[in-house]
Amino acid sequence: MTITLKIDFVSDVSCPWCAVGLASLQTALDRVPAVKADITFQPFELNPHMVAEGEDTTEHLARKYGSTPDQAAAIRETIRSRGADLGFVFNLQKRSRIYNTFDAHRLLHWAHLEGFQLVLKKALLKAYFTDGEDPSNHRVLLRLATEVGLDSVRAKVILAGNDYAAEVRTQEQFFQQQGIHSVPAIIINDRHLISGGQPPEVFEQALRQLAGA
Repeated sequence: MTITLKIDFVSDVSCPWCAVGLASLQTALDRVPAVKADITFQPFELNPHMVAEGEDTTEHLARKYGSTPDQAAAIRETIRSRGADLGFVFNLQKRSRIYNTFDAHRLLHWAHLEGFQLVLKKALLKAYFTDGEDPSNHRVLLRLATEVGLDSVRAKVILAGNDYAAEVRTQEQFFQQQGIHSVPAIIINDRHLISGGQPPEVFEQALRQLAGA
């Protein structure tokens, strides 16, 4: 018997631990065939007030978290290693800047309506963390939307306007009001919270318990 679990995956496309968490969750789902997941990616902006041109990554981390260059390098290596274990390639030397991600979230909201949200989310994570591309750049966003199968004309209209801005803001506020202030936050069946880029075993244990598997 297969059970379907509702999963709200609250995250940002500029969050490396969100990439780790998603890869871990998908690995766990592969290990528990009795569980199918209805995943919705919910918006969270790590840097909602980021300027259009972005900010140097090292300077940003030092200002926001007080990280020294050596501490930042150690964290990057931990992230790179965790990603490698899960088959996700972090080329963090290419991630030289932190960018605004609001337009990416608007596209992801639309992609959910069209049934393309997971593939777009993965494409956005790869574009930023593996390929070093700018997730605020409309040319990049339009190309990725088109590559995953979304309508390029509609995507261009969305990016040029303000479509789905209100919906994204509403969802962001909802999850913040539920106490979500860091990501990734994975909420299963509206009740069970798994925080952070946990290893697959943590997700697997939760999935088996909820499925009775």
